[in-house]
Amino acid sequence: MVQIDAHQHFWNPARGDYGWMPKDNATLSRPYGPADLAPALAAHGIDYTVLVQAAPTVNESEYMLGLADATPHIAGVVGWVDFENAADAEAMERLAGHPKFLGVRPMIQDIPDDDWMLRDDVQWGFAKVAELGLCFDALGFPRHLANFLTILTRYPEMRTVVDHCMKPDIAGKSDDHFRFWADGMTKIATETGAYCKFSALVTEATEDWTVADLKPYADHIFEVFGPSRIMWGSDWPVVRLRCEYDRWRAAAEDLTAGLSDADRARVFGGTAVEFYGLDV
Repeated sequence: MVQIDAHQHFWNPARGDYGWMPKDNATLSRPYGPADLAPALAAHGIDYTVLVQAAPTVNESEYMLGLADATPHIAGVVGWVDFENAADAEAMERLAGHPKFLGVRPMIQDIPDDDWMLRDDVQWGFAKVAELGLCFDALGFPRHLANFLTILTRYPEMRTVVDHCMKPDIAGKSDDHFRFWADGMTKIATETGAYCKFSALVTEATEDWTVADLKPYADHIFEVFGPSRIMWGSDWPVVRLRCEYDRWRAAAEDLTAGLSDADRARVFGGTAVEFYGLDV
């Protein structure tokens, strides 16, 4: 089965539109391009990746599509358009014409208003994603789960994947938080057709994280979504805040060791091919 990294980034801070990026963080605030990732992909036999936006601009979408045109391992791009600007419907239509443009990801985790996605003026964006047959990457925190459930129920035809298991607070080691997150993820899994990205758990854990710290969260998503709706992603280079690519990949393999070969093939490739409709 083809091997897919379903979530990675490239960026160049000199472009100036990565407002979230701390300028004093030596790990993040530097350029990352295809040549930087190539050794890790080769080491793990990963055939293709999905390149995901990291800046809230249409220019970011176009920048990534340029990289995809020049980089054989990039199977597709998840970009960005401005849901607060209905005129960007034209931009979404134009981007959708590119064979490697897969969908969009509003940076909801960074928006101060937790109810932003419920606003009337942004509903056209969700409807347009569904109309164009694009995919929607749901980026948020556990506090957004109820609102995401509302949106996914409102637009059942919109193909959605929950990014990064919705970023549970693993570092906090709170039973109450785990239950809150787990209940919200169960509702998304059972009441909608959404998929889930098995990614970024390490960056929500402490610096001295262990596989055992991640296991309750991984076990829960596999229980409620099942391997056929889960895809592995590295979240590289953000993952480097906690470990290198190799260690997270090894942890993910440990956490899926109990699955059948067929199910592991889904998690590490097949699910992403199916969900995003990758031509690989």
